[in-house]
Amino acid sequence: MSTIVVVGSQWGDEGKGKITDLLSEESNVIVRYQGGSNAGHTVVDGERQYVFHLIPSGILHQGKKCYIGSGVVIDPSSLLQEIEDLRKQGIEVEGKLFIDAKAHVVFPYHKTLDEKKEEKRGQNKIGTTKRGIGPAYIDKNARCGIRMSDLIYKDILEKKLKRNFEEKNENLLKIYNYDLTLQEQATILNEYGQYGQALKPYIRDVSLLVNQAIDENKKVLFEGAQGSLLDIDHGTYPYVTSSSPIAGGACTGIGVGPTKINKVLGITKAYTTRVGEGPFPTEMLDKTGNDIRTKGGEFGATTGRPRRCGWFDAVVVKYAVRLSGMESMALTKIDVLSGLEKIKICTSYQYHGEKINDFPTDLEILKKCIPVYEELDGWKEDISKINDFQDFPLALKKYIEKIETLTNAKIAIVSVGPKRKQTIIREKIF
Repeated sequence: MSTIVVVGSQWGDEGKGKITDLLSEESNVIVRYQGGSNAGHTVVDGERQYVFHLIPSGILHQGKKCYIGSGVVIDPSSLLQEIEDLRKQGIEVEGKLFIDAKAHVVFPYHKTLDEKKEEKRGQNKIGTTKRGIGPAYIDKNARCGIRMSDLIYKDILEKKLKRNFEEKNENLLKIYNYDLTLQEQATILNEYGQYGQALKPYIRDVSLLVNQAIDENKKVLFEGAQGSLLDIDHGTYPYVTSSSPIAGGACTGIGVGPTKINKVLGITKAYTTRVGEGPFPTEMLDKTGNDIRTKGGEFGATTGRPRRCGWFDAVVVKYAVRLSGMESMALTKIDVLSGLEKIKICTSYQYHGEKINDFPTDLEILKKCIPVYEELDGWKEDISKINDFQDFPLALKKYIEKIETLTNAKIAIVSVGPKRKQTIIREKIF
């Protein structure tokens, strides 16, 4: 039995797409376990760049099975567009991709509610992607959600949508002065019925398929979206996503027992970024931060929004390591830091003169935390073509060693560029 969970160790955008794609070469099965089309995983294959929102990036490899678990909320239009885009590039998904029948569906009224609610928050906005993810999870937990299997049966879909239309329209009218017209309702029913028929061949019991693969000693890779600090329970609430990206989310989002997980691999960026609102202790509001954003291409794969950039925060990553039980990590975008004279690492926080070594879960405390930095020498060399860790500049080796010491996790993989070959494997993962 060989199962690995890939988890983002910061606020998302750590480079999970590339690492998942890399590990997919050795995997038999790749499973997405939470989130929705608000995620964007970018993979560079030769001269081609692929951006995935729902489909696991392992779909690019021959002979792999790719599953979407019940913990994911699915926008059928977005999913069908991804499938069509892959077909146009010569990549077939039939017989390779399967979707859990229990996964919940994102509807247009979810997107409208997401947008209107965010607008109404004004200066207190969370910074959502407005893709309807949060409202879809609300319906799921309020037990009025509609599942993928419901799309197949017109009478069931019509009955459930009618109930939801009545409730959503009442809220939209009273709170946001928005009328979901009868014509819009009819259009949604017709379109989503068509989506159901188009996606029917892909719908399965993914929990059963994954457990069977594990019992057959297949290599299974669990792929999360977003990052640990966006976890609905353990992140910087309320500036979080609506699901659980940490390793435990894989168990509920797929339907596997925790005893069937062998390893958790954290993905961490060599600096820190976050999108949207919320506290960010190491954020750099200066030229260095802007330079890193530009050089690192730090713009959202889903929304195009510029990411906030900051120095590496070891307090954050150590917290993520604890939450998911990460034994090892992949360090990405280390090449972006090349050329800097000095590089800072946040080793702890200071709060009202008191030193804090562990991440504070009280947001009011976190807002007032001042990062305590250790400054290290930078390196001038271009490291993008290096393929052996021993050939790294001494300053870079020391930087990596410092991260390992501060976070209590081994750096098993180092990415020195966006392409597959620009990766150094220090420790075998599977």
